Amino acid sequence: MAKLGKRTTAAREAVAGKHDVSVSEAVELVKGNATAKFDETVEVAVVLGVDPRHADQMVRGKVALPNGTGKTMRVAVFARGDKADEAKAAGADIVGAEDLMETVQSGKIEFDRCIATPDMMPIVGRLGKVLGPRNLMPNPKVGTVTMDVKEAVEAAKGGEVQFKVEKAGVVHAGVGKASFDAKKLEENVLAFVDAVQKAKPAGAKGTYMKKVSLTSTMGPGVTVAVDSATGNA
Repeated sequence: MAKLGKRTTAAREAVAGKHDVSVSEAVELVKGNATAKFDETVEVAVVLGVDPRHADQMVRGKVALPNGTGKTMRVAVFARGDKADEAKAAGADIVGAEDLMETVQSGKIEFDRCIATPDMMPIVGRLGKVLGPRNLMPNPKVGTVTMDVKEAVEAAKGGEVQFKVEKAGVVHAGVGKASFDAKKLEENVLAFVDAVQKAKPAGAKGTYMKKVSLTSTMGPGVTVAVDSATGNA
């Protein structure tokens, strides 16, 4: 077994025995253990009692974090004519149609969010195998297939987070940076968990929200009391 470094050992010792803590305590622990030389991302993961293989148990949605993500979002928009101009004016980083499709097909994906007008979907549809696995496929359910490209671009740039349950029943997202004020991180965590709670599908049975944990890019995870995260404490 590889020997752990001093930083990793100290971080693990700091959270040892601390389980199901309040959101505020979890934020303080994660911030305190984010000692890397870069500004670590704080991530929240929620284990759900769903089986996403069943359509009526799929969980997906979006949430505008009250304090943003701290990440610069690169946005690509598939649009033509006036809508392309609208996207550029709203701050989209890449705008195109067939040319953008060819760029993506070549493996060059230099964006974190992909938006498309409905008339572009026949083109975008060809990119399913490339964009799908990266969770970048535009979808009307989360507002990324829309005629209102201005609003969609501004939302993406303003700290909107999208989430989709994975095969193992987990949803996760970055909810800020370790340098954020603790209160702002706490507000972001609560907003994300609330959005996941509201996205509970009709087919969910039994306990919906099983476990919530918080971690930073390089730090150990801290489990959060579900009641604290959902505001039922």
